[in-house]
Amino acid sequence: MTRRNWFLTGAGAAAAIAGTRQKVSAASEMADIKLGVATYSLREFQRDLAIKIIKQLNTPYVDIKEFHLPYNDTPAQLAAGRKKFEDAGLKIVAGGNISLQKDDEADLRRYFEYAKVCGLPIMVIAPTARTLPKIEKLVKEYNIKTAIHNHGPEDKHFPTPQSVLAAVKNMDPRMGLCLDIGHTVRAGADVVQSIAEAGPRLFEVHMKDLRDLSDKDSQVAVGEGKMPIPAIFQALRKINYAGVCSLEYEIDGDDPLSGMKQSFAYMRGVIAGQKS
Repeated sequence: MTRRNWFLTGAGAAAAIAGTRQKVSAASEMADIKLGVATYSLREFQRDLAIKIIKQLNTPYVDIKEFHLPYNDTPAQLAAGRKKFEDAGLKIVAGGNISLQKDDEADLRRYFEYAKVCGLPIMVIAPTARTLPKIEKLVKEYNIKTAIHNHGPEDKHFPTPQSVLAAVKNMDPRMGLCLDIGHTVRAGADVVQSIAEAGPRLFEVHMKDLRDLSDKDSQVAVGEGKMPIPAIFQALRKINYAGVCSLEYEIDGDDPLSGMKQSFAYMRGVIAGQKS
């Protein structure tokens, strides 16, 4: 049975019913912690089906990966794709990860034009120290925030939140950080302290969990690993974080819905418990 057939037939209907029973509306979530979906989680699904799956997770917030708004689409195609998300009641809060490593302003500008057409308020990016000055210039011109994504010990440019913060500290305030909690702990940084250090430079958070905090291949549904999720949410409140915590579920590519639902249920449970 194909993924599309699974969704449209009885198994998918049963899952949809179960999701409805467990529904927690976005409005009922704690106002200062917003949960969203990084659509990289749904990289194996075409846009229309990805949107249907996101709707089952009962959050309006999406961080778009290029799979679902392709760089090479025309402006008209991108605008139509953006409208599909909006017509489904979804709010695009960011897009990426976008590699901005070519030291060529014309090439960098292409991605800012892409972000403008797609309606991205934040570009989640993977730049180099060399391209940052040109990126800052474009941030000022386009008035689009950029959030540098730390990628852990394998990343020769920005492995930790601290490496990002050091690079942008004297730059335009629209230059900031996308904190990936999994890559942060794998790089040996304290994720809770990193949030405190980032303060207003923290624009986006990518949520995940690891069974072994040093092993990227040990990802599990959020709540099944060792990530200090309650402390992370508390730290975000302390800095008055106004952004979104986007679930980046990188496992079970062909069948991620169950694990994503489990992750949302756990995170919402933590939020509810801390609210009471």
